[in-house]
Amino acid sequence: MFDSKIYVERRKQLKKDVKSGLILMSGNNESPMNYPANPYHYRQDSNFLYFFGIDKPGFAGLIDIDGDKDYLFGYDFTIDDIIWMGPQPTVKELGAQVGIAETDEPGKLEEILTHAIAQGRKVHYLPPYRAENLMEIGRLLGLANNVVKQYSSLELVKAVVKQREIKSSAEVAEMEKALDISFHMYEQAMKLVKPGKVEREIWGIMEGIAATYGSQVSFPIILSVHGETLHNHYHGNTMKEGDLLVIDSGAESPLHYASDITRTFPVSGKFTAEQKDIYEIVLKAQNIAIEAIKPGILNKEIHLKTATVIAQGLKDVGLMKGDVQAAVAQGAHALFFPHGLGHMIGLDVHDMEDLGENNVGYDQTIARSDQFGLAYLRLAKELKPNFVLTVEPGIYFIPALIDKWKAEKNHLDFIEYEKLEKFKTFGGIRIEDDVLVTGDSYKVLGKAIPKTVDDIEKIMGE
Repeated sequence: MFDSKIYVERRKQLKKDVKSGLILMSGNNESPMNYPANPYHYRQDSNFLYFFGIDKPGFAGLIDIDGDKDYLFGYDFTIDDIIWMGPQPTVKELGAQVGIAETDEPGKLEEILTHAIAQGRKVHYLPPYRAENLMEIGRLLGLANNVVKQYSSLELVKAVVKQREIKSSAEVAEMEKALDISFHMYEQAMKLVKPGKVEREIWGIMEGIAATYGSQVSFPIILSVHGETLHNHYHGNTMKEGDLLVIDSGAESPLHYASDITRTFPVSGKFTAEQKDIYEIVLKAQNIAIEAIKPGILNKEIHLKTATVIAQGLKDVGLMKGDVQAAVAQGAHALFFPHGLGHMIGLDVHDMEDLGENNVGYDQTIARSDQFGLAYLRLAKELKPNFVLTVEPGIYFIPALIDKWKAEKNHLDFIEYEKLEKFKTFGGIRIEDDVLVTGDSYKVLGKAIPKTVDDIEKIMGE
């Protein structure tokens, strides 16, 4: 964990922003796979990690804004636990590590909340995404389960987003650690990709590399020769000559900060002329998007700039036609680029998505579009110094979508449907990096993972 002063300052700022009442913050518990003693790999709640720092199950935090007190609640381990787990710190010792002197068992939390409610005090909490936390909040506050999310605190959500969206140098350093692991994952993957291998052989090795660094993946690895399926988690295909392999993966740092990188490789080690043409469009779009990053610009503006580059590139190779600006304004490019340019990243790979995308990626100055493709843009608002975001344009040939649009005669002025027929087996291409917004520009984080055609072909040829 970070130094205790960091957690103290974070909670202090939260008190200033929320102003009054109490803030209840639930940690995550173990989640059994098939019986209680056999749980899934444990992952603490990111907001609890951010403000309370304890990376263990069974804890809850409480911030009394009016009384200027912070509490940590949990049970000390018994000798029965220690036999199986080894020596464990006490709740008081853990509290001291994050600057909290007031510690007690969970029963005391219920007592404090009951008294506060009787006094008519406001209890703020974040919208729960786990059923067990939702039910526990309902029990503690006397709410029916079906209204717990409804009564979560938008004021607290906005205060948490305000803090977490700005990354400190210590947080960026953690993300660089995760990116170091990503570098090794991709370095090995590039050497192993070849015709005849099954996708899971590469997938398993990449997950294993994360484990050898004491890490875990930050989300289930996307690795498929069917990259036209944006989030393809099936790994059973045998790779063939002429296939493109899309790998979208990330790791976690020791303090659970995420990386998120995508690369697309030719299984044979060499791009075909057709693959190279499409790949170069995506790479150009990504480079232009990254170079546009600076404080004060709307990420939506960068997204639309990127879409224009993609549309122009597709027009140049004969798959789109007509006025490029009009095509993008009307959303014709979304047949090929149906998702947003990127998202915030931090303690979560889609940072703070549990608090609602509209609360994280949008604000009072900009609303989400309802246009196909643009509606999926997770981050549209103005960029600020020390945001960290992904930049991940792509081009995909999705047979079902092509057939649907063709049958509906969508955007006939912009799309060359007849020429698209032979691209239905092409797959997809995506390229992604993690970028820090600096005081006046940008910095691409992590060691450079090969992404030019020449670099990829050279390494795969070795």
